[in-house]
This record gives sequence, C-alpha cells and structure tokens, in this order.
Amino acid sequence: KNTERLGTGMDKLLMLLEEDARLTPAQLAVMLNTTEEAVREAIRKYAREGVILAYKTLIDWDRTEREYVTALIEIKVTPHIGKGFDKVAKRICQYPEVRDLYLMSGGFDLAAMIEGRSLRDVALFVAEKLAVLEDVTSTATHFVLRKYKDKGVEYRVEEKDERSQAGV
Repeated sequence: KNTERLGTGMDKLLMLLEEDARLTPAQLAVMLNTTEEAVREAIRKYAREGVILAYKTLIDWDRTEREYVTALIEIKVTPHIGKGFDKVAKRICQYPEVRDLYLMSGGFDLAAMIEGRSLRDVALFVAEKLAVLEDVTSTATHFVLRKYKDKGVEYRVEEKDERSQAGV
C-alpha cells in the first residue's frame, strides 16, 4: 500500500518536509512542479494516514542554559508470546523520560534514548522504573558526552586548543 501511494512522486514531498518542515505549500508546489492544493491535500492525507507523525525543531541545547543529560540505554527483555516485543516497548514508551525507543538486532533487544536533568536522574529512572519492569532482564547505560550529528544535522563544534596554556 505504501509503495503504491508513494510511487506517485509524492515521496519527494515527504523527503522535502523531513529535511525542512518550514517549507510552505507554495514553495513545495514549485519544487514538485504541482499545485499548492495538490500539496495541501497530500499533506492532509499523509497526516490522516499516520505517515506524517509530527513536525519538530532540532535544538542545540548545549548553547542554552538548559541543564540535561542524554543516555542510550540498552535493554534486554523477554518477549511475549503472540505480541513479541510490542507489549513491553509500548509500556516503556509511556515514560516521559524516553525520547526514542528502537527494536534492535544484536546483543540487546531495545535501545532507548533517555533525557534527565542529571546523571542521577537518569540512573534513578533506570533503577526505579525501567530495570524493575517484569519483562526487562538487563540494562546497560551509556551517557552521551557530546553530540556531533543528530537527525542528519551536524552540530557546530568550536575547536578548542586542549594544550596547556602554561608558560605562554
């Protein structure tokens, strides 16, 4: 079904919106060689069908006063018969600390990106909410020290001379 719908050339519309959700229907119509109304209708249809889920802005929070910590949590779980990993994944998604959750291949089952105000907040979330879930068998926490690229966007990294300034 998706390939039929996207095969019309409107898949380019989705790629353009994913790259820059600020583009107007008029701009998109010019880029796609179609009408504004066709673009508006396609966007409404994609939203109705759940293809377009949200419009987000990517913020470099390190350039603000906001204090927070991001961690990648590897999670091993016991899947449910007939439901696989979906039941436990849905439960984990309910926590506001969970920014992203993915089913993974390899040595663990799920990967969650967590945000908290401090290392302690993240550690408490893992210990008191995540690790105690009935279907969670183990977790491994990795704290993000610096973001260089997120969602295809490179962060500006100001290079610092790490060498000692002593004796200058």
